Amino acid sequence: MDTVRTCVGCRTRDSRSVLQRVIATEDRLVIDEHASMPGRGAWVHPARKCMELAIQRRAFVRAFRVPGPLDTQTLTDRLNSYGNQVNGSK
Repeated sequence: MDTVRTCVGCRTRDSRSVLQRVIATEDRLVIDEHASMPGRGAWVHPARKCMELAIQRRAFVRAFRVPGPLDTQTLTDRLNSYGNQVNGSK
């Protein structure tokens, strides 16, 4: 049986294998590809809608319990690559 986590973007519960783990290192968000990096993690669906909702709602700041803003450039780059994969462009 797979562990269930809640997406910080859409707030729905889903299997851990479906969600992407994100961690905060200093003041920057990093995608944990293998879900094995140390530290507190937040889970989000690997979909543009969920990541945008999480960034807009400041869900990562709350999930990581940090006082200030986090650099979301890594997630923004990932969102842009999703669009490229779907459209087939480079």
